[in-house]
Amino acid sequence: MAIVLLLQQHEQVTAAEVARELEVSERTARRDLGALAVAGVPVYSVQGRGGGWRLVGGARTDLSGLTASEARALFLVAGPASATTPAVKAALRKLVQALPEPFRVQANAAASSLVVDPQRWGSSRIERETPRFLDELQDAVIRGLQVRLGYVDRKGAQTERTVHPLGLVAKGPTWYLVSDTDVGRRTFRIDRVSAVEPTGDPVHRPEGFDLAESWREIADEVDRRRTPLEVQAVCAADGIGLLRMTLGDRLVVGGSTPDGRIEVVIRGHNEYALAGELAGLVEWLEVTGPPDVRDHLTSIGKALVERYG
Repeated sequence: MAIVLLLQQHEQVTAAEVARELEVSERTARRDLGALAVAGVPVYSVQGRGGGWRLVGGARTDLSGLTASEARALFLVAGPASATTPAVKAALRKLVQALPEPFRVQANAAASSLVVDPQRWGSSRIERETPRFLDELQDAVIRGLQVRLGYVDRKGAQTERTVHPLGLVAKGPTWYLVSDTDVGRRTFRIDRVSAVEPTGDPVHRPEGFDLAESWREIADEVDRRRTPLEVQAVCAADGIGLLRMTLGDRLVVGGSTPDGRIEVVIRGHNEYALAGELAGLVEWLEVTGPPDVRDHLTSIGKALVERYG
């Protein structure tokens, strides 16, 4: 199919061009081109200088069978931060270059419109249903259209505003819309969206905007607000893996100390909760500050000794 799509994109291709594009030998490219003709695909060979392979009648129809929406859906999984394998991403990026216009424009837009962030916020393991307006917002992002957005906040207050959709983020089971508004960059939980109405006006997309980078900044700021307390500690080198697994992105790993241990910073909600969490890691971890957390750990240790001896 990749060869057929190349022929759709270019009026004529040579075996050398096919070989270079698909990263195969010229012999393999000539064999595959010939096989297409034998199989009944409307292609033919032009002999002599300036020759090559063409579609019969210069046809530029959609021989792939993909509709525009199907092409967008396919290339959502080729985005830079999607969850698919690197091999699939590479194959789809090659394929998108062979799609005919306007599919190629929409496929490229789809590939950069989605970020998958598997780390959940909170401890809930409830799997949420697909939000009602996810498809409409995905379409607005890919087509680059402003929308009139109805939204219900966590207190139940209903608001309405015009936004410039820039991308979608799947954060664990929860979907978010990243948008520019008249008061700056905002993030909306899509399951709280109550209405979506495209305005027909184009999105004003910031020059050089990168969805993955923007989401990292947003997520880091949310994490700082959710876990405002920072604890300093040193960890045995063989315990770093356990800390990473236990604490996730609340752990920041620093440099080594003279005795071979590793400096770390751990974020948490409050002193008491974080001390309780770290008490189970004392085999590998020594908390150096702040003093309130050390005091809570001392109290936990005394209580354990009194109860269990």
